[in-house]
Amino acid sequence: MREVSDDIFSAVMEDMRRAAEAEILPRFPGVTAEGIRTKTAPDDLVTDADIGAERRLTEALSAHFPEALLVGEEAVSADPSILTRLGDADLAVIIDPVDGTWNFAHGVPLFGMIVAIVSGGETVAGLIHYPVTGDFLAARLGQSAWHIARDGTRTRLSVAPPGPIGEMHGFVPLHMFPAEEQPVYARSLLHFARTTTWRCSAYEYRAVASGAMSFSLNAELKPWDHAAGVLIHHEAGGYGALLSGEAYRPAMTKGRLLLAPDVESWEAIRRGFVEG
Repeated sequence: MREVSDDIFSAVMEDMRRAAEAEILPRFPGVTAEGIRTKTAPDDLVTDADIGAERRLTEALSAHFPEALLVGEEAVSADPSILTRLGDADLAVIIDPVDGTWNFAHGVPLFGMIVAIVSGGETVAGLIHYPVTGDFLAARLGQSAWHIARDGTRTRLSVAPPGPIGEMHGFVPLHMFPAEEQPVYARSLLHFARTTTWRCSAYEYRAVASGAMSFSLNAELKPWDHAAGVLIHHEAGGYGALLSGEAYRPAMTKGRLLLAPDVESWEAIRRGFVEG
């Protein structure tokens, strides 16, 4: 399994900062209709910022990891076969150039940039950058999870304490589940104190990894959304797995991913969803 050195980790952070400053921030919040396109659905958007930031990051990360498979969200949109190679890759770098594109395109400052480094099918390093505030969430396998402020100040992350599910707040993107499943999940939400969605994995992982929210249930498994965040949440002390009980792997494309403060909380939350 590949380890990511301090120097490379810092260099990737700098690459993300530079790509954000060059391609993302100059286009926010002035995105125009000419700079927005749709992909798989009317609210599945791509902007000039997504394309430009991914291009810059791909070039920079290729220099750090010349032997790696580069898996960019927009590259996979153009060539889905890239994603099929992720499971067998010895080393891969996964890029989400603008996570929360709908927010970004509509002037909502809840968006981020995500990079995950995967070795032997397991995420060994994850970074989430927030261009508007200039800070990061960062983790390497076995080295805890950290918030790194714009000035470099580091604060260790910790998930929310466990407790009764009736007192828990969490993320559930109900609109992303198949229409026939939505009534079942909607009834399950009554078990919890509050549920919401921010339409941005980068910020939802920030909330669950820092203890601001207790759990999240994800309807879709896209590696650029989850590979880095699952590692960060784990290194912050949390527990995550598919509702089936199967451990999450970045190459997975099907299943419902549930994150919780610990195993016992995960089991209780899972029962709330599975038993209705």
